[in-house]
Amino acid sequence: MVTKSGTQTTQKGGPEGEPVFKSSTSARHALDRVFAILVFVATMIGLVVLAVLLVDIAWDGIPRLSWDFMTSFPSVIPENSGIYPALIGSLWLLGLTALFSVPLGVGAAVYLEEYATDTWMNRLIEVNISNLAGVPSIIYGLLGLGIFVNLLGSVTGGQSIISGALTLSLLILPVIIIATRESLRTIPGAVREGGYALGATRWEVIRSHLLPMALPGALTGTILALSRAIGETAPLIVVGAATFITFAPAGPQSSYSALPIQIYSWVSQPQPAFQLAAAAGIVVLMVVLLLTNSVAIWLRNKYQRRA
Repeated sequence: MVTKSGTQTTQKGGPEGEPVFKSSTSARHALDRVFAILVFVATMIGLVVLAVLLVDIAWDGIPRLSWDFMTSFPSVIPENSGIYPALIGSLWLLGLTALFSVPLGVGAAVYLEEYATDTWMNRLIEVNISNLAGVPSIIYGLLGLGIFVNLLGSVTGGQSIISGALTLSLLILPVIIIATRESLRTIPGAVREGGYALGATRWEVIRSHLLPMALPGALTGTILALSRAIGETAPLIVVGAATFITFAPAGPQSSYSALPIQIYSWVSQPQPAFQLAAAAGIVVLMVVLLLTNSVAIWLRNKYQRRA
């Protein structure tokens, strides 16, 4: 039985006539407004803190930026110190990490979502992939040191760019796999059934329908993963990235530095001029991150319109 009185609605039918649903419209609207205000305040706090940090970094770093800073090598004299080797090293790392991790991550996601059967082994793999997404980056650095630097040193060149890129690839693979699998799951089953009904093989359906439709979601995961990789310091230090280097890397097996490591090295110095150089390095790192993310976002939007 339902009774109404003003803004009060009560449905009776519970034990001994107790109401099982009680709703006050004015109270619910008030709670809704309070929740909206709290969410808005929380959002503004995060944005204000981020804006303050960005303005502070830009205020200190932009005056230090110059062509000499971008093309010079590190120096013990802060006014002469530049970021060129670290910038080239980060670009090498970013390109090789994307080259290794994106095909492997998308391929693993396609296999687990479209081909793998429900066996205990596949369930164990899925659980481990989810757990690996939360493992601290230093653990991946130790893994990379043991496998890519020591065990496969004759192939990778030891403490080289390729060892760092492979380590970062292990770090971001779970994120790409999870994002791609979630994107594949959102595709209606009718798409697969329609392809099979027309005589297409499973691979043909995946190649011509599923992958193009899932690509925007996969690229979103790739953007997040590469953004994390480009800012990592701990695993690169473990696998042998240099904090001070006076030459630019010439290939995948060269010694290298990276922007986060160079920034960390400058921040550790007591001279105020090195602090300004670190701020300028952070600005360069953010610009590189924004440019790479812009390319990935452009590709995502392009395939999203096609899908």
